[in-house]
Amino acid sequence: MFNLTVNWWELILRALLTYGFMIVLLRITGKRQVGQLAPFDLVLLLILSNAVQNSINGGDNSLIGGFISALALVAANYTLSFLTYRSKRIAALIEGRPQVLVHNGHLYTEVMRKEKLTQHELDAALRAAGVSCIDHVHFAILENNGQISVQGRPANGEVAA
Repeated sequence: MFNLTVNWWELILRALLTYGFMIVLLRITGKRQVGQLAPFDLVLLLILSNAVQNSINGGDNSLIGGFISALALVAANYTLSFLTYRSKRIAALIEGRPQVLVHNGHLYTEVMRKEKLTQHELDAALRAAGVSCIDHVHFAILENNGQISVQGRPANGEVAA
């Protein structure tokens, strides 16, 4: 239970490498997957956590090994959070940048395609913001967290600056 079968430093290295790999993998899949979990996305995340378990623990199932791995992952997450707070460049690399989907009624289909966002998902966000159609949108932005921010045009029909 308390005896390590792998060196303590190897547990830390394995945890950090797996953490980095998963960050890159989730970053490549896009913002929407993290921000708007569909049932199949949740299943994928659960299966991924099980798939990478052995890459972290290296076959060591001891209690201490689990504590060391967990501590390494929490420390890596804290460090990454601190670095993204301090550096806009690192934040853009890790978290991405908000993407404009609609501006003054003009839909940017290439951005929607790149972000794997369907028309139905955009329409749902517009309805949630109380906007009936794209023509009435001043802007719609896909945020870093996967949510869509929508601002309708002013009621008098003028375009906001």
